[in-house]
Amino acid sequence: MNSEMVASALTAAREAAAAAAEIIRHYWHRGVEVELKPDATPVTIADREAERAIRQILQAALPQAAIYGEEFGYDGGGLEGERGGLLWLVDPLDGTKSFVRRTPFFSTQIALMDGNELVLGVSSAPIYGETMWASAGGGAWLDGERVRVADTSTISEASISTGNVKTLTADARWDALGALIRDSNRIRGYGDFCHYHLLARGSLDLVIESDVNILDIAALAVIVREAGGVFTDLAGAALTLDTRSVLAGTPAIHRQALQRLRLDAGTAP
Repeated sequence: MNSEMVASALTAAREAAAAAAEIIRHYWHRGVEVELKPDATPVTIADREAERAIRQILQAALPQAAIYGEEFGYDGGGLEGERGGLLWLVDPLDGTKSFVRRTPFFSTQIALMDGNELVLGVSSAPIYGETMWASAGGGAWLDGERVRVADTSTISEASISTGNVKTLTADARWDALGALIRDSNRIRGYGDFCHYHLLARGSLDLVIESDVNILDIAALAVIVREAGGVFTDLAGAALTLDTRSVLAGTPAIHRQALQRLRLDAGTAP
């Protein structure tokens, strides 16, 4: 994609996120009934209506792109066959469990992939009250102000946040995580979009999660990277549609954490 196409797509993604925010605010104040999907996770009318609004805007703005959404799946051909094309990744209401329990830690996540490369991302948290966005080479922004990760360089200075880590508790690296926590300056569990926003604006130094999917994190990965951070899975690998874990941080803290996790897992650093 050329720079003009990226800029146009980013404008559409921000417009789509704003449209979803209006729907989410409406149902936040009104209240919703909760259904369970086949995987026992909750879904509401807010999730579905927000995704419909997002899809309408994105399809009009970039009709050649496929869309992969949390609620309505894939539209535009087979996933494997579209790896070389444009693909929107959409989670209209990431954090539905928080939404239905009246906790403001949920967001709309919209990202665009060009082949295997994530080129833009928008993360909108309408009740929490902030929106972040980024595009490749265009920097990361919080409500119109450019942001950067901190320059923290040692684990002893670092603030660490964990999210979903159930799988990691049964992993060989669990002890390494415990050691990181013991050696760090501060540990918190902000979770969801929140700790990535904090990381991108320099308020946090490392995020660790072991139970995510690409729709949860794609936009956030673009934002963190454009803010000067590093965003990989727990093994240090680049993100793909199959990614299930995250290690994100300032360059120095990510490097040190990755080495310690690799050594604990018995692999070469």
